[in-house]
This record gives sequence, structure tokens and C-alpha cells, in this order.
Amino acid sequence: MDVRSDGIQVRSDKLPAPVVPRTRLQVWFVRVCSSILLWTFLVQLVAFGKLWHPLFVSNITNRISQVTGIPLSLNVEESIQSTPLLPARNYSSNGYLRVSCNGGLNQMRAAICDMVTVARLLNLTLVVPELDKTSFWADPSNFDDIFNVKHFIDSLRDEVRIVRRLPKKFNRKYGFMPFAMPPVSWSNEKYYLEQILPLIKKHRVLHFNKTDTRLANNGIPVYLQKLRCRVNFQALKFSPQIETLGYKLIRLLQEKGPFVVLHLRYEMDMLAFSGCTHGCTKEEADELKQMRYAFPWWREKEILSDQRRSQGLCPLTPEEAALTLQALGFNNETQIYIAAGEIYGSERRLATLREAFPMIVKKEALLSPEELKLFRNHSSQMAALDFMVSVASNTFIPTYDGNMARVVEGHRRYLGFKRTITLDRKKLVELVDMHQNGTLSWDEFAAAVRLAHEKRQGQPMQRRAIPDKPKEEDYFYANPHECFCEGMNCNDSLSHNNSSKVI
Repeated sequence: MDVRSDGIQVRSDKLPAPVVPRTRLQVWFVRVCSSILLWTFLVQLVAFGKLWHPLFVSNITNRISQVTGIPLSLNVEESIQSTPLLPARNYSSNGYLRVSCNGGLNQMRAAICDMVTVARLLNLTLVVPELDKTSFWADPSNFDDIFNVKHFIDSLRDEVRIVRRLPKKFNRKYGFMPFAMPPVSWSNEKYYLEQILPLIKKHRVLHFNKTDTRLANNGIPVYLQKLRCRVNFQALKFSPQIETLGYKLIRLLQEKGPFVVLHLRYEMDMLAFSGCTHGCTKEEADELKQMRYAFPWWREKEILSDQRRSQGLCPLTPEEAALTLQALGFNNETQIYIAAGEIYGSERRLATLREAFPMIVKKEALLSPEELKLFRNHSSQMAALDFMVSVASNTFIPTYDGNMARVVEGHRRYLGFKRTITLDRKKLVELVDMHQNGTLSWDEFAAAVRLAHEKRQGQPMQRRAIPDKPKEEDYFYANPHECFCEGMNCNDSLSHNNSSKVI
């Protein structure tokens, strides 16, 4: 009964709500939802921090990755796509820049970063780059087969206007003939402003038909160097089909524990190009020589293999790689992923390496033929899978300093100076020969190998510049140190004397 204000009692049909205790299912549901919200917030926080200061959160992402088994250092880049679009840069375009990249995947990747930077410098509209289809690899892949085009365009809209194709009025079938040329290699911004910009204004469309190493390593303004990094580390996301399979490879490897990626560049094209035949039969050496002569752009024909090897200009053989890994302290329980195409000599040449390291795998062994079917005969897409695994590995060891080795090294530096052992091949072949002829015992050999590589493990260091010899100086994409710190001067955060221990 209720009592009114005038004192009369009235019946009330409203009963107090019964108190229902929470069930275990409800408690579990609340906890799950809270955990999802917390992890979502944490991943977004990491993504934001990575975008603005990658080294600040590198330790956090490494710890999360160790706990969850998920390669957050790579997923961070994936999460950038969900960030709000920055306002488009408003500028009056001086014309269109069309580029045809040449070379393999990582040579083209670096070239794309350079061409975006040139377009920004000259206030140009960049056409989505064309990829090489006529080189040795003859990969028919287009840009959008390898990279996420929408993300590429959207993520750089505050710096450069990028279009998928030229306007129709600049099409050949309408009688327009674009001006094509290769820019001069290792050029700085003065060359592009004084010699290229006038050509653009005259012709409206300029076609760079070669793009490799067309921008200098050093002497470039810091804002342009940082833009090269932004394109490389943030804008060039792989296509969804590549990322899906790449993350699966990484997960399969991480489930079995830490793993080493050995970039074993002992492939037919590399051996023919370099003229390195150490360990090959006479028939194989003749086959490699014939291949070198078959390609007119491989200018150097007569090559003394032993001399080149002694100068450190040959990729390590599988046998030399096995000795080196053992000397560095890796044992027969080490999980090793071989990032490479078909090894020359196939399983016969891999026998020694497999005997020393039984846990050797390649993507072909981890993935089914059906999963790899779409990637067959597409060398750049296969290389993209190896690239993802290489960046995510605990240790990366290239046996030759080609484009992939250097670009992966730089990417790993950017992600917190992850361990990358760059081999001193000249010193190594000398030590290997001394050990095999009995001059050095195993203990002496192993100690010498470790000593030679104490300071070659991806530590922070200044990029070496040789003003008159740009081909001999350190490659920008292997050590883009301008991108590792805030402000205009990075020297305080770099040191020539840093070292890390060898396991």
C-alpha cells in the first residue's frame, strides 16, 4: 500500500524488482568484452605511436609480440590504413610524372620511394608507377598485384597528388608523345630543380624509363629523406593476398619458436651475373658462362671466379653459409627459413647445410601448392612473401648485399634495430679457406668469425658518405638514419662504437 499526500491509503501494483544474481556466463561475457576493448585500444595506441615515432614503441611491440605470437611490428603498418585521411596537399601541379621501374622487387620498391620524393620536390602529379615486366625475371605483375594502390594514394595525399593513369588528352592514341628519358644516377635536388623541372614545364608529361638509384644517398634535405622513409615504411603496403599469406608464414614459424632468415642468394641469375662458380662442376660453370653471354646488358663477360671470391664479391655458397652459421653460434636446433628462389644445384648443394641445420624450411614446404598457385611464375610476389618473413624474423642474415638484403636491413633498423648480421665475405672466405686447409682449428675459426662480426649486427651507426664515389658509399635504404630520430640532427643518437653480443 502507498499513502497519498492527503493521508488516504491506496493500493499499488508496483512491486520491487527482484534481485537476480549474475550468472557465470554474464561475468564471462563482460570480461571478454572488456579484454577486446582493452586490446583494441592498445593496438590503436601502438599504431599511432608507430606512425609518429616508431622507435618509441618498438620495445612495446616486441614485448606484445612475444606474449601473443602475433607480429605486431608488421600489423602496425596494416593498422595505419584505418587512420583518418590527412587533408590533401593543395598545390598547383607543374605536370605529370610517369615512371617505369626496372629490376627486381626491392630495386623497384626503392625507386618508387625516390620517384614520390622527386614528384614532391617538383610539385608534380605522379602516375601510379609501372613495374618491370621485361627483365630477367619476366614477372607480369602490375603495381596493384603487389601493393595496395588505394592505401598508397590515400596515405600520401598530404604530400603528393597521385593518379592511377594519365588523363586521356595525354594518351598516345590522341597524338600526344610524352618525353621519355632516364634521369642521371645519384642526383640531388639541384639536378631535378635545374634540369628536370624545365623539361616538365615544356612537355607537361615526363616519362622516366629507368628509375634505379636516381636519387643520391646523401646531401638531400632532411624533409625529403624522411619522405622517402614514409613511402617505404608506411605507404608501400603489400596487397591483401600477399599480406594474408605472408602473415600465415610468419605465424607458422613463430609457433615453433625464434627463427633465423638466411637470404641465400645462391641462384642461377646471381651466379651468372657475378661470375662466381666456386663449388660448381665444370658443366655448371660453362652453363653459367653461357647464360652471362646471353644477356647483352651484363657487360662484364670474362670473369675470374677465384679472384672475385677472394675480393668478397661472391655470394656465399651453401657450404660456406653452413660453416659461418655454426661459427656464429647457431646450433642444429635453430629454425632457419631460406629466403630465396631456386638454389643452383638444388638439393645436392643444400645437403651440407641441411645436415648441419635439420630445421631448414622454405615457403614451398610451409604452404600448400594450392596456396602458392596464384604466386607461381610471379617472382616479385614470391619475393614479397620472403620480404615479410625476413622483416619479422628474430635474426636476418644475407649472404650477398643485393637490393633485398639492403632494403630489409633498413626496414629492420627502422623497427628498432632488429638483429641483422651483414657478413664480411672477404674476411669469411679467407677464414674458411684457412680452416679447411688446416691452418685454423675450429675454435680459432669460430672465434675469428665472431670477432669479425661483433659490430656488423644492425646497430645504430652513421651512414658512410663518399662524395665523389656514390656507388661505394652506404646505401640510403640500408641505413636511413635521418628517419630514426626527431629533429634535424640525428648524430646524437648514432654511434660507430655500438655493438651487440653474438649468441
